[in-house]
Amino acid sequence: MTEEVLITEEQIRKRVDELGAQITKDYEGKSLLLIGILKGSVPFMADLMRRIDTDVEIDFMSVSSYGSTTTSSGVVRILKDLDHSIEGKNVLIVEDIVDSGLTLSYLKEHLLRRKPASLKVCTFLDKPSRRKVDFTPDYCGFEVEDKFIVGYGLDFDQKYRQLPYISWIKE
Repeated sequence: MTEEVLITEEQIRKRVDELGAQITKDYEGKSLLLIGILKGSVPFMADLMRRIDTDVEIDFMSVSSYGSTTTSSGVVRILKDLDHSIEGKNVLIVEDIVDSGLTLSYLKEHLLRRKPASLKVCTFLDKPSRRKVDFTPDYCGFEVEDKFIVGYGLDFDQKYRQLPYISWIKE
């Protein structure tokens, strides 16, 4: 069962608009490849790409470090890789939440070996209090406290993704 609403639908809409405007400015005149990290990033990425006013391509990866628990195992597994090469492309990884930083740190290092023109990370939520590695996203929607967050794509054992707002569950 979820607890109170932490971030409302309206706050989400406003912040995604701001992120889209900033990314548009930063990539003006350039094309951009968004790599959505399945499954949690899907609602955020869908909203974000509609607010980026430059040429945008999309691809997806699926990685896992949680399973069906509320804490990261620390072991990152690539379950689905990209469909196309990223060599020479401006790449923006779109993630739902950065927690320990282990997954994104690993993924960024992994993708840099594929020689993109640039590689940045945009996360909807950031939980820096849980960081286990030195990692800071380039774009961040909201910073959240150390609670198990659900809603707007984020789940607990595949539940709560459909919530149009951000809430949390007791562990």
